[in-house]
Amino acid sequence: MSESLPTPDGWDVRGRRVLVRVDFNVPVVEMDGRLEVGDDFRIRAALPLFTSLLERGASVVACTHFGRPKGRVDERYGVEPIRRRLDALCPGVELLENLRFDPGEELNDPAFGASLVDGVDFYVNEAFGASHRAHASIMVPPTLVPSAAGPNLRREVAFLLDLLDAPDRPFVAIVGGAKVADKLGFVKVLAAKADVVLVGGGMAYTFEAAQGRGIGSSLFDASYLEECATLLATGKVRIPVDTRGLADGVPVGRGGGADSAVDFGAEVPDGCEGFDIGPQSVAQFTEVIANAHTILWNGPVGMFEDPRFRDGTAAIAQAVATSPALSVVGGGDSVAALQEFGLESRVSFVSTGGGASLELVEFGDLPGLRALRTGMSR
Repeated sequence: MSESLPTPDGWDVRGRRVLVRVDFNVPVVEMDGRLEVGDDFRIRAALPLFTSLLERGASVVACTHFGRPKGRVDERYGVEPIRRRLDALCPGVELLENLRFDPGEELNDPAFGASLVDGVDFYVNEAFGASHRAHASIMVPPTLVPSAAGPNLRREVAFLLDLLDAPDRPFVAIVGGAKVADKLGFVKVLAAKADVVLVGGGMAYTFEAAQGRGIGSSLFDASYLEECATLLATGKVRIPVDTRGLADGVPVGRGGGADSAVDFGAEVPDGCEGFDIGPQSVAQFTEVIANAHTILWNGPVGMFEDPRFRDGTAAIAQAVATSPALSVVGGGDSVAALQEFGLESRVSFVSTGGGASLELVEFGDLPGLRALRTGMSR
C-alpha cells in the first residue's frame, strides 16, 4: 500500500510554501516555571522531511493537534512549548497554533480545512499517528492542493503491512494495555496472522475470566467474555498464568511500599486486584519472545509506571530489545517503556502511532491514506 501513496520527492518546491501535517501531541512538563516538551520523539521523527524541504528551498509550515481542548482556545494546550523545541531542533519551520482550538478540525469542516491551505502550494501528511482520524487537516487539503505522504508515514505503513503480509516466522505478537475493548479487533487479526499472541495488561483479566479463573477485583469487561473464549480456542492466544497485584485494602499508585505487591498464582482472590504479570508468566513470555524471528509489541503488560508493577513490562522490553528478530514497537505506552528502560535504540522500528497502528493492522487502511490516494481526483 505504501507504494500507492504519492510522494513529495519530485516536487519543485523552491520558493513554494509547503504545509506539513505532523503529530506533535507530545508530553509536556514544568521546568523552571514554564512548560517544556518532556519527550521529543515525535518531533525528531519529522526532522528528515523538514530538512529535505528546507534544503530544496521551500518555506515550511507545520500544523498539529495537541491535547483535547474541545474546539476552543485553552492556554493549557497552546503549542508554544512545542514551538520552542522545534525551533531548537530545526530552525526555520513555522508551527501553527493547535488545530483543535477550532471546532472545525474534529468536525472535518471543509471551510476550516481550506483555510489551512490558503496560500499553500503543497501539502504533506507526515502524521501517521493522526491518520486514523477523519479530521479536517487530514482529509481536506488533499482535495485542494497537490499532496503527498511523508517518508515517516510511508515507512510506518510499509513496516506494519509488510510485517503482516510476509513475516519471517515464528511471528510473535505481544498485546497489552488496560481495556480489552480497545484492542480486541487487533488481537483477532493477529491471531490469524501470527504464530503466537501474548496478551498482558489489564485486558488479560477478561481473557482469564473467560477461562473460568478467579480475577478478584481486577479490570474486567463481561461483554467480551465470549469473544475472548473464542480467541483462546484458536490455541494461538496465550495469557498470563500468574499475577502480581495488591491485597484487599492496599492503595494503588506510587505511594505503596515495594513489599506491598503480592504474587498470586493462577487465581486472584476476592477483593484483591492484579496489576502485572507474575514471575512464571514473565519466564514463559520471554522464552516465546526469545524464539521469535518477527516481533510486534503494542501495549505494556502491567502498570509499569508504578515501581511495584514494572517487572513484567521491563522483562518484555528487555526480551524484545535483545532479540535478533525484526522487532516493531508501537503505542505510546510501549514506546515510553522502551525509553524509560533505555532500550529504544535496540529495536528495529519504533512506530509513532498508537491508535493508527491498531486500526491499520485491523482494517488494512486509514482515512488519511485514502485521502492521499484519492486527493484532487487522482
